[in-house]
Amino acid sequence: MADLPTHIIAVDVLRRFVGDIFTAAGTARDEGERIAHHLVSANLTGHDSHGVIRVPRYVQNLADGDVLAGQVISVVTEGPTHAVLDGNLGFGQTIGPLAVDYGVAKARSEGMAVVALRNAGHIGRIGDWGERAAKSGLISLHFVNVAGGELVAPFGGVDRRFSTNPVCICIPMEPGKPPLLLDFATSVVAEGKALVASNGGKPLPDGALIGPDGKLSSDPATLYGPLTPGGPRAAGNGPGAIRAFGDHKGSGLAFMCEILAGVLTGGATSGPVPTEGRRKITNGMLSIYLDPDHFGSQNFVAEARAYANYVKASRVAEDVAEVLVPGEPEARTRADRMKNGVPLQLDTWRSIVATARGLGLAEPN
Repeated sequence: MADLPTHIIAVDVLRRFVGDIFTAAGTARDEGERIAHHLVSANLTGHDSHGVIRVPRYVQNLADGDVLAGQVISVVTEGPTHAVLDGNLGFGQTIGPLAVDYGVAKARSEGMAVVALRNAGHIGRIGDWGERAAKSGLISLHFVNVAGGELVAPFGGVDRRFSTNPVCICIPMEPGKPPLLLDFATSVVAEGKALVASNGGKPLPDGALIGPDGKLSSDPATLYGPLTPGGPRAAGNGPGAIRAFGDHKGSGLAFMCEILAGVLTGGATSGPVPTEGRRKITNGMLSIYLDPDHFGSQNFVAEARAYANYVKASRVAEDVAEVLVPGEPEARTRADRMKNGVPLQLDTWRSIVATARGLGLAEPN
């Protein structure tokens, strides 16, 4: 599928427009602006799959009661170094920061903390939460699942059993410098990347999907069913599944995300999905926060930076410009898009504008 023309929009215009959409849809102004901030943040880092392409789906989720405006976390149980939190179906962009700050406060006091979050709305790009902890000087690890969100086939299978189940590890660097950030789905692609591809964006890698007959595919219709330009995309309409990355390795990580973020948090796993009725799709996240000052390294940030520089100094392979460490691509993309604007596939932009018009808002000039 060839790339279609894109619509370039300035960051501040996009944030304001998306904030207006959510406010018109029923959130408080501050919550609408917070949702907009985090969705645009995903686009700025190049994670378009978790960015403003989600706006029509989020608005529909709010209208359907699958996510609720104005929610806060509830503490189910806690101790000095752990907490179980319930997101009460709140927007992930509201619940996520609250859960991170809860863990950061405990880790600052005790040196480490484990926070189990359940029943949150889609919490978006997990790197946002790693970066939030890193700003407080903390290391964080995050394991995420999607209750009721079967999308990915296990290694050796064709039936959906997992969601895309991201894993994130974030290491703080010097003040004002981007952290070292590893943030990836355990599937070949995140579902949002299939969504982007279906709207004329970057094509899926060969063999990213698998059909019920076991044949590999890169056609988003395998996941969504027949595609119409600008039409809705429902992953349940297609017969196939996304594949786990790295064969048994990605499949194994996805499985453990279900156990840690779904079972241990007291939430739910991706399946089985009820045959009658409809389960709300929610995120679970198990997060570990570590304060380097409580551990063995006397100068953690400097030593981590020195090692990153050593890795980058490796001689490059043929046709490779340089060796990158985790987080560098995102930081460079952010700098570029802050300056030059956010590129959106035309179908993505049109669907956002259609959602806005349905709420009585006009397209920004």
